[in-house]
Amino acid sequence: MKKVIVTSNGDDISYNIALQLAQRGCRLVLMGTETILQSVAEKITAESVIVNASVEVVGLDMEDDSENSFNLAVEKALQIMGSFDAFVHCYTYEGKMENPLEVSEDEFKKIVKVNFMAGWFLLKAVGKKMREQKSGGSIVFLTSINGAERGLYSGSAAFGSCLAGVHQLVRTSAMEIGKYNIRVNAVCRGLHLQDEFPKSVGIDRAEKLVKEATPLHRWLDTKTDIASTVIYLISDGSRYLTGTTIFVDGAQSIVRPRMRSYM
Repeated sequence: MKKVIVTSNGDDISYNIALQLAQRGCRLVLMGTETILQSVAEKITAESVIVNASVEVVGLDMEDDSENSFNLAVEKALQIMGSFDAFVHCYTYEGKMENPLEVSEDEFKKIVKVNFMAGWFLLKAVGKKMREQKSGGSIVFLTSINGAERGLYSGSAAFGSCLAGVHQLVRTSAMEIGKYNIRVNAVCRGLHLQDEFPKSVGIDRAEKLVKEATPLHRWLDTKTDIASTVIYLISDGSRYLTGTTIFVDGAQSIVRPRMRSYM
């Protein structure tokens, strides 16, 4: 049974990742806004096929710029589970599609705090605990093609830049902490209909044109398309995989120029 910390803002993707982990008998600590995640934990427990699935919640403000707050949250998770095998960071804040010259200072700071600083602090806090355990572990960052070189979108300069930083963090930290048997990888997801880009072009238009713009003729399914890759990355089956970003985007990023011409 794997013991896993999952950060979440209560969105469908992180919920379904956590649910699938619980279905496989993992013991979970959800980390994020406590009031939101308490209801998420109750829903997972109710829907899981595992009787008495173990899902606990640790509150954490991802906009906090104090590293100690993240250290304390990870320490609380450790106290609950005794040890942990994996950390899955799903918490993001995209903001609105906006020209970089128009992004306010407050909005920019929020985007950076949530999408890069929080991940940095959590990588350090989790990595130190895994090093102390001497048993290694798996760290997985969930990103999106907004931050990938081959998936650039107008209006996502701040958000995309933070995710690009996360991709580099995955590569460089994997080199540094691999000696402790800690693996660091990322899952770079494609877009779904509730992401800001499809909403910016119009949901009806996005639904209508997706067959002409993407190879698999559909947007990402938040319930079924991501969890299996995360499960693989925290499993022993991926024990020689680190420093890698796996694209689970239905080739959206490969055909990005074509998608733009249609939408």
